[in-house]
Amino acid sequence: MRLLLTGHKGYIGTVMLPMLQAAGHEVVGLDSDLFRNSTYGELHQSIPELIKDVRDIEKADLAGIEGIVHLAGLSNDLLGDLSPELTYEINHRASVRLAEMARDLGIRRYVFASSCSNYGAAGDEMMTETAALNPVTAYARSKVMVETDVRQLATDDFSPTFMRNATAYGMSPRIRFDVVLNNLTAWAYTTGKVYLKSDGTPWRPLVHIEDISRAVIAALAAPRERVHNESFNVGRNSENFRIRELAEFVRDTVPDCDLSFADGAEPDTRNYRVDFGKYAATFPEHELTWGALDGVRSIYESYRRIGLSKDDYEGPQYKRIAQLKGLLASGQVDTTLRWQA
Repeated sequence: MRLLLTGHKGYIGTVMLPMLQAAGHEVVGLDSDLFRNSTYGELHQSIPELIKDVRDIEKADLAGIEGIVHLAGLSNDLLGDLSPELTYEINHRASVRLAEMARDLGIRRYVFASSCSNYGAAGDEMMTETAALNPVTAYARSKVMVETDVRQLATDDFSPTFMRNATAYGMSPRIRFDVVLNNLTAWAYTTGKVYLKSDGTPWRPLVHIEDISRAVIAALAAPRERVHNESFNVGRNSENFRIRELAEFVRDTVPDCDLSFADGAEPDTRNYRVDFGKYAATFPEHELTWGALDGVRSIYESYRRIGLSKDDYEGPQYKRIAQLKGLLASGQVDTTLRWQA
């Protein structure tokens, strides 16, 4: 299938791209390359690509495309909080507009990277895809809004599929240190401490970015009737953990490391456990393989091999919000987050 992969230069996209190619897809990339100064290691991509904001896509950009995998957007809560309106403009309205153009052009598949953060403050109950959504951030609300609006666009010839990814982790040429497992391991490796700002009791489901990519490949390969207008939680039931458990994995992996909590640490409002049975039942031939403990070990080995420093981890180059604030302050991007010539 000839695919448009939006966000192909991002944290997940740089890992997903070669996996889509290995699965036999022809990939065209689209990305504003907002974090072009944040490459961690080496980034090798040689595909047709559009360096363009997702808000500025035109129908002509979609010529010859048979399916869309839509990753592009402001990628976390901190970026969303910087400007909730921009989050809705980029993550919600641009995603719906892209789906509308795809439907008008006869592009049959539209796989959207949604999020388990849609469940928000859910407590200890296991959330299935039919559970009530309770997003607590602009980022999560934008994902819910896309699902609601794009679901209404579905026809016999246009099949959207919504992949509600658990909290991502894993190494990437466009590394993120603001996702929990990458963050805890980086802090432990560079300081000798695992430091929790919450009390460690909230639940969080985790999924490796390679498994997120496997799930997209599964959705694209499935018969239309199996995925048409469906939502899937992406992860494994064994991968629901309390934050404290993840911190203990890190403490037990990184040598000479201590675990501590901030004074007055309280529970995070984001607290949810997720049931992934629907994915496992629908895609038995595309089993997800990573576990969090193996993930910590892999992340630690990568940091050790590259020689991650505290300046790397705490500096602006690899922190999305700090990088973005720097681009705004220097005038390299304007207040709409578009590049200035």
